[in-house]
Amino acid sequence: MPDHTFHRPEDFPAAVEQLGERPLLVFHNDADGLSAGAILQNVMLKRGVDSTIRIIGKGENAYSDDFMRELEALQPTGLIIADLGVSNRVNLPDIPTIIIDHHAPTGVPDKATVISGFNDDPVPTTSLLAYRCAKAAGVEEGLLWLAALGIIGDLTEDYGFAEMAEARSAYGVTALRNAASLINAPRRTGSGDATPAFDLLMKAQGPKQVLSGEFAETEALLAAKAEVKQALDDARKVGPKFSGNVALVQFSSPCQVHPLIAQQWRGRLKNAIIIAANTGYREGFVHFAVRSSNDTDILAFLAQHRPPGADEQYGNGHRAASGGALRWDDWTFFLNTLGFDASGAPQPASSEMA
Repeated sequence: MPDHTFHRPEDFPAAVEQLGERPLLVFHNDADGLSAGAILQNVMLKRGVDSTIRIIGKGENAYSDDFMRELEALQPTGLIIADLGVSNRVNLPDIPTIIIDHHAPTGVPDKATVISGFNDDPVPTTSLLAYRCAKAAGVEEGLLWLAALGIIGDLTEDYGFAEMAEARSAYGVTALRNAASLINAPRRTGSGDATPAFDLLMKAQGPKQVLSGEFAETEALLAAKAEVKQALDDARKVGPKFSGNVALVQFSSPCQVHPLIAQQWRGRLKNAIIIAANTGYREGFVHFAVRSSNDTDILAFLAQHRPPGADEQYGNGHRAASGGALRWDDWTFFLNTLGFDASGAPQPASSEMA
């Protein structure tokens, strides 16, 4: 993707001035998206604008036809989309729009100011990009810890970002890690409702206050974490099946634990592409996460095996971490291209890994 299609955080102040008095702020329900959302909402509040908040949750996509219809009904004066990918698959509404994101773009919409870190090395998280936008606007005070939560939630604290080093010194890495884990928990539950996590980020002044129990939302997040832990323990009991160098771990859970299972097996298998597939996450769909224990470009791998009915929920993310959601017919097609039958068992012609 050419550099000239993207803007930098320094371009944010001019773009945000165009959003009007009733902007809509849309973001993902994980720690990076929620932290980015909290940073951007704080920026808007410091400018005297109270944005309408929309958290994209379980089974939703910000570039779907359903969401475009929702936007038409809301009629905001401007739009900020954070940590939800960059796509031109669906025409954005004809209002000032800012997209802040770090994932591999599938296209760049003509009508939006796209602030992307995809061409940077290392690639910053969306929350870090949002913090840099706030800094460019001169309203970053008190927001650094939110950027750090997003970095830890999406990557690790050791990617070499100067902001992360500053946050570690100011807040302590243990508190930041524990807060990021807690904020990440609700989006993995059966409901996927991350509203308490966002509300807590808006109330707290740092990671220790997130963990303190001072606010009622902390108790809700601890309950969410317990729910996810049980689901993860159950899913860990399922072993992989192999077709060539592809390892399939298929299970059923209402919780979004498939990315965690894929990451777990990534550390245990050598030279494998790991697919953790969850048949119980959403009715009518199989949600799956793909990781690799070698240097496989997962985005290219998924593009090679793309089923005919796959939509915007398929094959987004990073070269090293992707996945998606497929309806059952397309899931069966996908499995067949990899050497598995409809039940996830290796077909006779496939060879198992030693």
